[in-house]
Amino acid sequence: MSDRTQDGVPRRTVLAGAGMGLAMVSAKAVAAPAVSGPAPINEGSAQGGRIAFAAIHAETERPDAGPPNQDPPSRRVGFAIMGLGRLALENILPAFAQCKHARPVALVSGDPEKMRIVAAQYGIAPTACYDYESFDRIRDDAAVEAVYVVLPNALHHDAVIRAARAGKHVLCEKPMATSPGEARSMVDGCAKAGKILMIAYRCQYEIYNVDLSKRARAGEFGDVQLIDAINTQNQGDPAQWRQKKALAGGGSLPDVGLYCLNTARALLGEEPVEVSAMIHSPAGDPRFAEVEASVSFTLRFPSGVIANCATSYAAHEHRNMRVIGSKGVGEVENAFGYEGQALRVFRRDGKAETNSQVSLGQKNQFSLEIDHMAQCVRTGTKPRTPGEEGLQDQTIMAAIYESARSGRPVKLAAPAQTDAFRGPIPKSGDV
Repeated sequence: MSDRTQDGVPRRTVLAGAGMGLAMVSAKAVAAPAVSGPAPINEGSAQGGRIAFAAIHAETERPDAGPPNQDPPSRRVGFAIMGLGRLALENILPAFAQCKHARPVALVSGDPEKMRIVAAQYGIAPTACYDYESFDRIRDDAAVEAVYVVLPNALHHDAVIRAARAGKHVLCEKPMATSPGEARSMVDGCAKAGKILMIAYRCQYEIYNVDLSKRARAGEFGDVQLIDAINTQNQGDPAQWRQKKALAGGGSLPDVGLYCLNTARALLGEEPVEVSAMIHSPAGDPRFAEVEASVSFTLRFPSGVIANCATSYAAHEHRNMRVIGSKGVGEVENAFGYEGQALRVFRRDGKAETNSQVSLGQKNQFSLEIDHMAQCVRTGTKPRTPGEEGLQDQTIMAAIYESARSGRPVKLAAPAQTDAFRGPIPKSGDV
């Protein structure tokens, strides 16, 4: 090998230069200052079994949500999902992925093949899959602490009673039942069994509806005068169970109109003292051979607030809620939908009328609802929406039907206290 490079430079010179370069790099590495560890503001801290971070943004910015601080899977409340229809498979079971305190551990269905597929999707053991005939065996399943009843309305009563007798707490879809008598029996049955009964009024946990109520009760809109609530959708195939009175108990009122009724009551905390109503169904429409299409009803509250509510199974989808006060207006667009809520506030600003949109982000209302039930199971706390809340709605809906039938207003007895049928407001961080 030649002692010179291709450029004619002595190899000894090149090697000597390379050695000097390596020495310089090594010297610089030794001389570099030590890198300090992350500051506490970046690391966060453990406090009472939770992880928390100090704020890093200026006070002008919306704060971060922070870590979810979910329970370990072994400590989450185990739910059995009873009924594997559209709502359970499209919304409820997927919502468990965002739950912090609950997990699905069992299924109940009359369709073994569908149940086998769903169980595999959610990692539920075949031994935790029950049909309706063998459901009572769930008593011996220690992993199941609560049953979420997601069946057609007319089947709620028996399912809730069976679950409570099996020693399980119960979360029941709305409407709670098909009559006040059934609802009272469900409340009494769970009380006798010493088990919690909660009704799945998801809008009372949805963050935009909750924020609107807080603003109204705090007087932000002045003295509330009127509430407008509309919940409509155009139903299709008349063969679906919601069009059969024996299974649904009614039409648009107990299904989608109930959101108008319940959310108006929850927003104010008052109970109506009078209702009046009208019902209309298109003649000859097979969808409404057994149940009503459209209901318009008015609630009058002790404070003088009037709530105008409308619901329909024959109108294009519209789901808005508006509170009109002496100093301003608050409106939640898509208030009763599964997602896509937006809150707007209208009020005077000097010589101008402002229309401001409030952004709260988005949270899964099914997850919030399920987690609230789980926390109630763990702490023994009365749910925000217990069985008594559902019973009150059943009583008022019966009065709405009676007013529509008779053509006259129907008076109701209303308790004086606020939130007479509800449990405590969930604490911040509970859901």
